[in-house]
Amino acid sequence: MTQNKFLTFEVDAAGIGLATLDQPGRAMNVLTPVLMEAVAALVERLEKEDSLKGLVLTSGKPSFIVGADIDQLNQITTIDQAFRLGEELKALMRRMEKCGKPVVAALNGTTLGGGLELAMACHARFAIDDPKAKIGLPEVKLGLLPGGGGTQRLPRLIGIQKSLELMTQGTELSPAKALGLGLLTGLATTREELLQKARDWCLANPKAAQPWDTKGFRIPGGDSKSPAVVQVLSIAPSMANAKAHGNYPAITHIMSCLFEGCLLDIDNALQVESRYFAACIVSQVSKNMIGTLWYQLNAIKKGQSRPKDVPAGKVKKLGILGAGMMGAGIAYVSAKVGIDVVLLDATQENAEKGKAYSQGLLDKALSRSKTTQEKRDALLARILATTRYEDLQGCDLVIEAVFEDRAIKAECTRKAEAVIAADAVFASNTSTLPITGLAQVSSRPANFLGLHFFSPVDKMPLVEIIVGEKTSEETLARGFDYVLQIGKTPIVVNDSRGFYTSRVFATYVMEGLAMLAEGVHPRSIEVAGIKAGMPMPPLALQDEVSLGLSLHVSDQTRRDLEAEGKTYPVHPGEAVLRKVGGELGRLGKKAGKGFYDYEGKEKSLWPELTTLYPPRAEQPTQEELVDRLMFIQANEAARCFEERVVRSVADANIGSIFGWGFAPHQGGALQFINAMGAQRFVDRSRELAKLHGARFEPAAVVVKMAQEGARFEDA
Repeated sequence: MTQNKFLTFEVDAAGIGLATLDQPGRAMNVLTPVLMEAVAALVERLEKEDSLKGLVLTSGKPSFIVGADIDQLNQITTIDQAFRLGEELKALMRRMEKCGKPVVAALNGTTLGGGLELAMACHARFAIDDPKAKIGLPEVKLGLLPGGGGTQRLPRLIGIQKSLELMTQGTELSPAKALGLGLLTGLATTREELLQKARDWCLANPKAAQPWDTKGFRIPGGDSKSPAVVQVLSIAPSMANAKAHGNYPAITHIMSCLFEGCLLDIDNALQVESRYFAACIVSQVSKNMIGTLWYQLNAIKKGQSRPKDVPAGKVKKLGILGAGMMGAGIAYVSAKVGIDVVLLDATQENAEKGKAYSQGLLDKALSRSKTTQEKRDALLARILATTRYEDLQGCDLVIEAVFEDRAIKAECTRKAEAVIAADAVFASNTSTLPITGLAQVSSRPANFLGLHFFSPVDKMPLVEIIVGEKTSEETLARGFDYVLQIGKTPIVVNDSRGFYTSRVFATYVMEGLAMLAEGVHPRSIEVAGIKAGMPMPPLALQDEVSLGLSLHVSDQTRRDLEAEGKTYPVHPGEAVLRKVGGELGRLGKKAGKGFYDYEGKEKSLWPELTTLYPPRAEQPTQEELVDRLMFIQANEAARCFEERVVRSVADANIGSIFGWGFAPHQGGALQFINAMGAQRFVDRSRELAKLHGARFEPAAVVVKMAQEGARFEDA
């Protein structure tokens, strides 16, 4: 056996080598330059040593290889650097493919990105049949494309159409599904069986060659000229644009790689890929997405915003007050990770209805073979539906998820605190009411914080943790740990009206309403929202949220500010909200009518909108509408950072994308400013302020950054 820092290598009696990749100091293997040097040394031995008859690649970690070295990619600044990197990696893979001896990948776990590209350069691929393992090319989610041959080897294995779907969506497959598509050679149930199958394949195929290096090879389903593929490729750009709206160049580049590369031999095709890979690497979109959705997201998950001196903890028993949509969703995601849940409501019927939400999700999963009846029954057994506050005894954490009414929340707080332990944490799921005010009725305000979930809870990845004036560091840490425990992403914000996400989200929706009042055609407003990269346009989103809820929040805010002796700032979009929602009773999607009319699953803009708000003769450009929708959000996020409402740049960016869907290709609300440059942002904001009002005046922190040439960065 030979061993170096990155792998162990042993050769059996039949001359088959087994290389076990195991990078030190990492939980998972990634394609770093030093790891690839170790692989290159193996390939050289395979080429030169007659006694070495074949090679099996596997991993000493729970996963195989999970992708490229993002740190290496992030240091690339020129197209030439990116092109050379892709070419060097693929030259090594081509040597491995053409060495005349069998190389087999034994995938013992999750295999993603560059890991799958390396596996596809092997002559065969076997995997352990673990439904939790993921196999795929998810590079597009970071604004990239597979640059290690993935765009060319995948279609040559499974066909152009299937490859197009997998790569443009970044789909991750189970091993069983990957086998069904033709991506794998076979499956095994244990590691021992996996390695044996890989060795047996080597012995059975002593002169292995790739299909595309064999005379007469045809791409499965046809190349780019075949009639069926031509039809797919002719409509693919329009289908992609219908979702991406031109905001993600990597999607276009993937389609170009497939079309051009599948007209060429493999070597020229790989070079085509390198060119498009280089274009992706240096694009602003990839820099935005890598910076936020890789570095900043990982920093959050590693506890950047968590108090450092508090020991890690887990919730064993959770109480939830209110079994409505939010409470029911929190119950499901908590029971799913093994937490015992007490789901409490005013009536047993409502409590049982909340529990039934979990049953519905589980029955759906069962029908799709994503769970078993035993697991379903075990999860449901962990949820106790009740009306008795006494059942909250023994809860480590209680989350109040009742209606946004101070009096109701206060009553629930008092009743719960009367029975829970003195050191238990109490959290409110409020989306707008200041936590410090809600904590005034608490007998232990140091143990009180906000946990703002997003609907639907089982799908939305974010939880906004709100720290009140008296919230202790230990309470914050316990809340942070619970959010990670249920598989969500936590951001930490300081207490204020609307906190961070609700406050900035409202600017997007209200700007759409203000445009309507000005005579901008409603269709133009909605198209601008989608073209900006938002998941839903402003008028449709207001319907989803409910005009009734927005009116309630507005009225509550007015009363609170008046009680504090402050003036309530009237937004120009509020008159539209009160007219459509208040006077006309069109309260949104749940009511079947709002800015849209709803008929089953179909919806269409309410025709009378243009009667109520006649479109002016001269309509603004789409660029101006997009700017208004994006600048108003980014500027408010900057104000939140300036006021220390949001504690870090990472929390601001991730919170904006995961919380209300700020255009992911921009990398978040503060990265939008960074990418543009503070001075350009200030100049454009002032132009918009002259045209549309003082709400567009740039935040003082951005003006200061423009003067100093600074940007939003965490220390």
